[in-house]
Amino acid sequence: MPQDTLPDTTPLYTAAEAEMRTGVPAATLRQWERRYGIPAPARNASGYRMYSPLDLAQIGQMQTLLQEGVPASRAAALARREPLAPAPAPTPPPTATPQKRLSDELLAALLEPDLEQAAVVLGAAHAQFPVEEVVLAVIAPTLAEIGTLWARGEITIAHEHQASAYLRGRLMGLLELAGRAEFGPRVLAACAPGERHEIGLLILVLLLRRRGVQAEYLGADLPLADLAAYARHRPADAVLLGLNGEWALGPTQAQLGALRGLKIPVFYGGGLLNARPALAADLGGHYAGADAQKAADTIVAALRPGAQEES
Repeated sequence: MPQDTLPDTTPLYTAAEAEMRTGVPAATLRQWERRYGIPAPARNASGYRMYSPLDLAQIGQMQTLLQEGVPASRAAALARREPLAPAPAPTPPPTATPQKRLSDELLAALLEPDLEQAAVVLGAAHAQFPVEEVVLAVIAPTLAEIGTLWARGEITIAHEHQASAYLRGRLMGLLELAGRAEFGPRVLAACAPGERHEIGLLILVLLLRRRGVQAEYLGADLPLADLAAYARHRPADAVLLGLNGEWALGPTQAQLGALRGLKIPVFYGGGLLNARPALAADLGGHYAGADAQKAADTIVAALRPGAQEES
């Protein structure tokens, strides 16, 4: 390859400009840099990262390899192996919304990790937007991106656990602030047997409370016999179970008999149900919906007076 076709190594672009030109979040670029040594930005006099055209070309190649299913460590090695021709300038992405920028800042803080900065970002989000918008447009996308990064091998399970624990704590605080309705239908929510991923369900419980539902969260990996006993002790209008993976399906199927005598609707939600909505009927219940907002609306509509007779 002729030398004059090689990408320039002159540091020209800030982290924000590199993100805009490549479409890769700045937080992801920092993770790649720490774990794989790619990109390798210079630092300006103030200590901020500055990316060269070569960095951008390598980022683009690594992104392409990841999309093709190449493991991250292998993709980084391939992207470094040979000099690359300059990448064509991509079409600039649409301007990020304030919520997207806050979500990106929250992600960067959690992966640093800098929990004090994460609190600052969430404080700014609450100052600008209602609680539901903060949860659905800032926290939920951050959580989803953390899961994606972990699945690609770009962050460790320790990063994922710490970030999830922090977000869970913030959601529990919001649940306490929301309080409990004195009237309205009572819904008992729990993660199904074998299921320990609870943040999505916590978000749904929060939305239900804000819609006037007496929603109670009973925890993760809850045996269905204990759930049924609690429902008899504290009469409920519905049960809500979260299942995110196949690991929870077998234990749930094995324990379904415990719910048969309750004679109240059972709603199912979570990643496993989103992939297989018909599974809810196989489990003797109803599919709540593809996201927390839809699920909350579905449950509220199903429990309104007269809804059971209409159905």
